[in-house]
Amino acid sequence: MKITGVKAYQVDLPLHEKSYKWSGGKSVEVFDSTVVALETDEGLIGYGESCPLGPAYLPSYALGVRAGIEELAPTLIGLDPTNILHVNRVIDHALRGHPYVKSPIDVACWDILGKVTGQPVCTLLGGRFGEDFVLYRAISQQAPADMAANVAGYRAEGYTRYQLKVGGDPDVDIERIHAVAAEMQPGEKLVADANTGWLRHEAMRVVDACKDVDVYIEQPCLTYDECLSVRRHTNRPFVMDECVDDVQMLCKGLADMAFDVVNLKISKLGGLTKAKQARDLCVSHGIAMTLEDTWGGDFVTAAIAHFAHSCPRELQFTSTDFNSYGPVVMADDAPQRQGGRMAAPATPGLGCTPKMDVLGDPVINTK
Repeated sequence: MKITGVKAYQVDLPLHEKSYKWSGGKSVEVFDSTVVALETDEGLIGYGESCPLGPAYLPSYALGVRAGIEELAPTLIGLDPTNILHVNRVIDHALRGHPYVKSPIDVACWDILGKVTGQPVCTLLGGRFGEDFVLYRAISQQAPADMAANVAGYRAEGYTRYQLKVGGDPDVDIERIHAVAAEMQPGEKLVADANTGWLRHEAMRVVDACKDVDVYIEQPCLTYDECLSVRRHTNRPFVMDECVDDVQMLCKGLADMAFDVVNLKISKLGGLTKAKQARDLCVSHGIAMTLEDTWGGDFVTAAIAHFAHSCPRELQFTSTDFNSYGPVVMADDAPQRQGGRMAAPATPGLGCTPKMDVLGDPVINTK
């Protein structure tokens, strides 16, 4: 089998709640997503998606996805998409860095491999654990009382995990954490996610003020060393995300005991191949994981579902369902949230079929 064509489609993803806000006053109203299609000489097509969380979250941006795909597309023609490690080596040689560009290519290869073998991607990633898996709901940054008021509505939708967006004024963030924590019920979990937004002295104040609150502290500061300092200062369970951006950093964090939970984002790591490497390392060390991506629609949600469903249940801290955050449906048969849980499709590959009327005309078409 050979890749004969590479197409990319641009899709706008608005939000039901109109905007998504997190640390440092950053916000997005409409997400700019790119869907990649790898065409083959046997008629099978694989799909992947990359959707950065705006241009100021990680070193990634929407136009960069498409520029990178256009750069890499000629190197993909003639490759066997089922030889996934070889494809990864080729694109890593052709373009240094830019994992968020490579992620949809890698995911599309897994989609094709699943279709060739007649197996869902989760089976290929290691197996299917349980009937479904648990999801979290992000609480966009607002005034403390408003964030607390949102909990009841999300609970009514079935969620039991909540990711509270903090990382602003530390005094207000302390109020936010206490206000939302007061709404928690037995069995629910709360994560205060600063998204790198605090300076170290601010983070120290917040964790001290919350030392008696049942809350996880996530990525308080920008750098690994700053986060490690805060981790060693607090008695709260600790999560790292943005600064663990490859397997080498994960190994360092494991050696330093830098976290109790780590967020593995598919596009941050460069696709399912490298995300699986990271996940398997965490499994061998008994480290719980949030298995997700930066943002996206149906194809990202499907990739997350397969990634999460192939993780042992006791180590799957939580995941997310981005396709429920907005009204755009870009694929048929994509996984859907049922209450606060989701399951990966049991059909071959990612298990979802693009709605071509939603994808529109390709913005990249390389033969």
